Amino acid sequence: MKNFLVHNEKTTQQMCKDIGINAAKDLFAQIPQDVRMQGINLPEGLSELETQRTVKNLAKENKTDYACFLGGGIYNKFVPACIAQVAGRFEFNTAYTPYQPEISQGTLQVMYEFQTMICRLTGMDIANATVYDGGTACAESILMACRVSKKYKVCVLNSLNPEYKKVIKTYTEPQSITVDWVDEIPNDTTEYACVLIQTPDYYGEIIEPQAIDCLLIVCTDPSSLALLKPPSEYGADVVVGDIQTLGIPMNFGGPTAGFMACREKFMRQLPGRLAGRTVDKDGKQAFCLTIQTREQHIKREKATSNICSNQALIGLCATLYLSVMGEKGFRQASFLSAQNAHNLSEKLAKKGIKTLNQNFYNEFVIEVPDSDKFLEKLKENNILGGIKLDKNKILVTATEMNTDEEIDKYVSVI
Repeated sequence: MKNFLVHNEKTTQQMCKDIGINAAKDLFAQIPQDVRMQGINLPEGLSELETQRTVKNLAKENKTDYACFLGGGIYNKFVPACIAQVAGRFEFNTAYTPYQPEISQGTLQVMYEFQTMICRLTGMDIANATVYDGGTACAESILMACRVSKKYKVCVLNSLNPEYKKVIKTYTEPQSITVDWVDEIPNDTTEYACVLIQTPDYYGEIIEPQAIDCLLIVCTDPSSLALLKPPSEYGADVVVGDIQTLGIPMNFGGPTAGFMACREKFMRQLPGRLAGRTVDKDGKQAFCLTIQTREQHIKREKATSNICSNQALIGLCATLYLSVMGEKGFRQASFLSAQNAHNLSEKLAKKGIKTLNQNFYNEFVIEVPDSDKFLEKLKENNILGGIKLDKNKILVTATEMNTDEEIDKYVSVI
C-alpha cells in the first residue's frame, strides 16, 4: 500500500466513460438515500510535519508501563528481536506464492518445517500449515471428527476458551451438529463423534482424560508442551490450538494463527494447506503442496473444508521462534512462566487470597471479596491484575516476562 497513488481527475473520468457512467457516484444509484452515510465529519487536512506532531501527542496519552498479568488466550511472551527482522524481509512479502510452487520454495519449506515442529511438540503424525486461529482449529476439528465417524453429535467441555465456543457454535449450528456442553466427560461417549477438551483449560487447569469411546480432540497451548506430556501419550486423535505463544506479539488481541495435527489415518480429512517434501527432476530436494483436499482444489461437495488459505506469515514467525529459542530455550521460557505463576499463587495465599486450581501451568483462578475493587486497586498501581470472571473470581496469568519485582508489587498492593 505504500506505493499506492490515487487516480487523478482525468483517469477517473476515463474509467467512468469506459463503464458507461457519468461519475463514480452513479455506481451507488441503487442504494436508497436513507441508508447512505451523509458525509464524514473530518477535520481539515494537515501537513506532514503537523501530522507527525499530532500523532506524537496522541501517543503520549498511551500508558505502556503496566505490569501485565493478563491471559485468557493472548499472552505477554518473550519475542526475540530477530524474528521481526527476518519475517519482514521482502522474500516473505509476496502474497499467494504457494500457488506457484516453482517460485516459492522458501515459503513452502517454512510451512514444512512448521508442520514438523508441531508434530514433534504434539506427538502427532501430521500437521497442517496453520489455519486462521485457535477457535477455527477447534471448530474445524469437530467437523473433521463428524466426517470421519459419520456421527453428528459432539461433546465439548465447558472449560474451553469462551471465544472458541462462539466459533464452534457458528460452525456447527448451520450443519445441524448437536453440541453437548458439559462440565465433565460422560462415562459413556459412544454416541459422540468426538470429545473436545482444552488443557490447560481456559481457567488454567491441566486435564488428562481417561480412555473414551470416540475421537479425542485436545486443544492446547503449544508452549505448555515444553513441560507437559504430548497429547499423543494420553490418547489424543487430533490436537489443535493457537500459536500466539510462539513468538507472536499480543497486537491488541490479534491476528494469531491456529494449528491442527492428527494421526496419519486421518490425513486426508485434515483441512488447510499441507506442505510436503519431495525431489525435483534433477534429484534435488523440493517442496510442494500435497494431499489437496481443500475447496480450491477439488469439487466443492467433496472438499473437507472451505478453508483454502493459511496464516503463513505468523506460521513463519512461530517457526523462527522455535528455531531461535531451540529446545533448551523453549523449555526454559515455559519453566519460567510456570515458576512465576506458582510463585505468585503461593505469595497470594500468604495474604489470604485463595487459588481455586489444583493443577495448573501458568494460569490460575483466585477468589477475592470484590473483583472490581481488587483489579482497580492494582490498576492504580500500574498492574493489569487479571481477567474478571465474576464478582468474586479473577483469572491471573504469569509468563517469563513478569519479574520478581512485579510479582512482589502485585502482592504488596493488595
